[in-house]
Amino acid sequence: MQRSNVETLRPALTQNQITAAIAFSALGWAFDLYDLFILLYVAPVLAKVFFPSSEQMLSLAGIYAAFTATLVMRPVGGWVFGRYADRHGRKRAMVVAATGVGLWTALMGAIPSVQTIGELAPALFLALRLIQGVFMGGMVASTHTLGTESIAAHRRGLASGIISGGGSGVGKLMASLVFLLVTAVFPGPAFAAWGWRVMFFSGLLSSLLGLFVFTRLHESPMWEALQKPVGANAARPPVEARPLRAFLPVVLLCIVLTTAGGGLSYLTSGYLPTFMKLVNHVKPQDLGMILSVSALAVIASSVLSGYLTDIVGRKRAMLAYGVASLVAIPLLYSGLSRATSLEQIGMYSVLLSAVGTFCYAPLLIVLNERFPTSIRSSGTALSWNIGFALGGSMPVLVSLVAKVSSGLTVALILSTAALAVAYLLAAWATPTQRNLMT
Repeated sequence: MQRSNVETLRPALTQNQITAAIAFSALGWAFDLYDLFILLYVAPVLAKVFFPSSEQMLSLAGIYAAFTATLVMRPVGGWVFGRYADRHGRKRAMVVAATGVGLWTALMGAIPSVQTIGELAPALFLALRLIQGVFMGGMVASTHTLGTESIAAHRRGLASGIISGGGSGVGKLMASLVFLLVTAVFPGPAFAAWGWRVMFFSGLLSSLLGLFVFTRLHESPMWEALQKPVGANAARPPVEARPLRAFLPVVLLCIVLTTAGGGLSYLTSGYLPTFMKLVNHVKPQDLGMILSVSALAVIASSVLSGYLTDIVGRKRAMLAYGVASLVAIPLLYSGLSRATSLEQIGMYSVLLSAVGTFCYAPLLIVLNERFPTSIRSSGTALSWNIGFALGGSMPVLVSLVAKVSSGLTVALILSTAALAVAYLLAAWATPTQRNLMT
C-alpha cells in the first residue's frame, strides 16, 4: 500500500468540523499557556509568598525555577501522552490533558504561604508544578496535531499560526484580563493575600473546557485513516512503520529550533510583566492594560507569520523571522529600558510581543511535517516539550545573570541575540523537501 492509499482513506470533514478542530486546538493551547502566564504575571508576589529572600533577584529566580520545573516535566508528559495520542487518538489525549492541567493549577492556589507552614510551602508548590508539567506536555501531543491534520495542506502554516501563536496570544489575553479583574477586586495588600490565589483557581476553566467541549470534537482524519485496514494483510506504508528512534537527527534539529523560538517568546511576552514592574515601575492596572494590548499583537503577528510560510515557504520565512528578531528585539529592549511615559512603555511592549512571536508561530507545522502520522504526536510533543523546557529556562538564567534589576536590559539583549542566531542556524539546516505530512 502506498501513502496515496492512506490519503484516500481519510474521512472527509465538513468545514464546520475543520473550523472546530483548529479553533479548539488553539483554545486548548491557550488554556495551557494561560496557566503558565498566571505564574509569570504574579511572579514578584509569589517570590515573597514561597521564596522570600533579602535579595530581590534571587527570590525571583526561585519562582522562575518553579516555572522551569513545570517545563522540565513536559517532555515526560509529551512522551506519555504522545504515545497515547498516536495509539488511541488525538481527541482522547486532549480531554485528559486539559482536565489535568486545570485541576493541578487550581490546587496551587490552596497552598499556605512559607510564613504559615515553613519550607513545606515551596516544596508543595514545586511538587504541584512538576505534576502539572506532565499534563501540559500532554496538551502539546493533541492540540499540536489534531488541528493541522484536519486542514488542507496549503493552509497548514496559517493553522500553525492560529493554534500555536494565536493560542498563545489568547492565553496571554485571558491571563491579562483576569489579572486586571483580580487586581481591581483585590487591590494592594489584598492581592498578595488572596488575589494570586483567585488567579490560580481560575485554572479550573481549563478542566471544564476539557470535559464539555473537547469531547465533542471530531478526531483527526489522518489518524483515523491509519486505523482502517486495507486488503487482507492490512499493511501500512513503510514510512508509517518506522519507530521514533529512527528520527533522532530530526528530533534534535527540532529541539534546537523550538529552544530558540520558544526562548525568544519567553524572553519577550513571558518576561515583559517582570521587566515592566522592576525596570519601568508600571502600576498593576496599567500593566494589565498594556499586556492585554500586547496579547492582541501576539495573535495578529502569529497568524500573519504562520500564513506567510504558506506563501513564501517555511524555510525562507523562518530565516527572515530570525534576522528580524536578531535586529529588532535587542533594540526594542534598549528603548523600553529608557522609556519614561506610559505611552512609550506600551508601544515598546506591544512591538516586543509582536516580534517575539515571529520565530515561534511556524514551529508547530515545521515540526509536524518532519514526522509521519503514526508517530507525529510523539515526535512533535517530545521535540516541542524538550525545546520549551530549555527555552523556558531562559528567564531563570537572565534573572541570575542580571543579579539586580538594573542589569536586566543587558542580560536580555545578549540572550535574545544569542537565541536568534541559534534559530537562524537551525532554520538554515532544516530540509525543505522532506515533508512527511502529505
